[in-house]
Amino acid sequence: MTDFTATRALFHLPEGVIYLDGNSLGPMPRAATDRVARTLRDEWGEMLIGGWNRAGWMAQPRALGDRLGRLIGAEPGSVVLGDTLSIKVYQALAAALEMQPDRRVILSDSGNFPTDLYMAEGLIAGLGRGHQLVIVAPEAVEDRIGPDLAVLMLTEVDYRTGRRHDMARLTRAAHDAGALVLWDLAHSAGAFAVDLAGTGADFAAGCTYKYLNAGPGAPAFIYVAPRHQDAARPALSGWLGHAAPFAFEPAYRPGAGIERMRVGTPPVLQMAALEAALDIWDGVDMDKLRARSIELTELFIALVEPRCPDLHLVTPRDPGQRGSQVSFRFPDGYAAMQALIARGVIGDFRAPDIMRFGFAPLYIGEDEVRRAADILAEVMENRLWDDPAYHIRAAVT
Repeated sequence: MTDFTATRALFHLPEGVIYLDGNSLGPMPRAATDRVARTLRDEWGEMLIGGWNRAGWMAQPRALGDRLGRLIGAEPGSVVLGDTLSIKVYQALAAALEMQPDRRVILSDSGNFPTDLYMAEGLIAGLGRGHQLVIVAPEAVEDRIGPDLAVLMLTEVDYRTGRRHDMARLTRAAHDAGALVLWDLAHSAGAFAVDLAGTGADFAAGCTYKYLNAGPGAPAFIYVAPRHQDAARPALSGWLGHAAPFAFEPAYRPGAGIERMRVGTPPVLQMAALEAALDIWDGVDMDKLRARSIELTELFIALVEPRCPDLHLVTPRDPGQRGSQVSFRFPDGYAAMQALIARGVIGDFRAPDIMRFGFAPLYIGEDEVRRAADILAEVMENRLWDDPAYHIRAAVT
C-alpha cells in the first residue's frame, strides 16, 4: 500500500504553494538535488569521459526505460529513453507508416496535442507520397476508422479537457481495420496505470517531466511492441541507434530491438534526475494512485461548481473517462488563473479559454484541494481576476 503522506515528503514544494500544475511540470523530488550533484561531482567530475562505461551512462536509456515500463504496462526491452517527445512521435509514426505501404490515412483528433499534428504534417510533406492527416472530433474517432487507415495516432488524455480515450477499444477497432496505433502518453504516464501490452498497442511515446517529475527538459520515451521491433525502421537513423555505434561504419545498420530507436547522445544529467524520480515511483501502487486521483478530482468538482457558476466544466463527469486533471472553461480564464497564482494556487491556462488543474496524489491531498477550491471561489465571487495586471500575457501560459 502506498502512503501518500510519505510520498509527499519526498518532494520539494515551496512554502505557501498549492501546486496543481504537475500535469505540465512536476515538482522536484528532494533526492534529485543530491543525485544530480553526485553525477556532476563523482561521475563527470572524477571519471570524465570514463563515466560512459564506469558510471553506466550509455546503458541508462534502456535500463530506465524498463523501470518506467512498469508504469505503462510495457514488456521488458520495449521502452527506451532519449530526445524529446516530438522526436519520438516522429520516429514512431514514420516507422508505422512504412509498415503500411498500401495505406495513406493518418487519423487523429482535435484534442490531440498540436505538436503531434505538426510532426505528422512535416512527415507527410517530407515523404511526398500522398498521405493524408484526417482530424475529427474525439467522439468521432471510432466511426472514422476504416479500410483506408494506416495509423491511428491519438493522445490518450486530452491535454486541455482531460478527456480519456478508451485505449483498449480503439486499439482493437484499428487492428480490426488492419491499421496500426500510436499512443501519446504525455498525460497518462504517472497519472494512472497504462496497459500497453494488454491492450495490444503498437507504438507509444511520452514525456517524463509531467506526472513523472523528472524536471524541465527531461528525456522522452518511445515504446515499440516486441512483435514490431525488427520491422520498425528508424527514420531518424542516429549513431546510437546503430548496431555498432563505436565501429563508426560509414553506412547505417539498425540496432537490435528497441535499441534502434535511440538517436543522439543520452542527456546524462536529466537521466540522473529521472532516476531519483523513479526511485519514488518504484514504491507506488498504481491502483491506489488511481483511486486517490479520482477522489481528489471528484472532490474538487463538487466544491467548485456550486460556488463558481461562471465556470463551465469541460472535463468528463464520469471519472473513468478522464485522466488526473480537471478543466473549466471561462472567457477570462487567463486572468483568473493569474489571480489564483498570485494567491498561491498554481494551475495553468490553455487557449482559448480553459483553466486547467492537475491532481497528483503523490504530493497533493484533500486539504490542498479544499483550500484551492476556497481560493478559486474567492477569486470568482469577488471578480479578483478583473485587474489589468492579470490580463497581461506572459510567454508561457
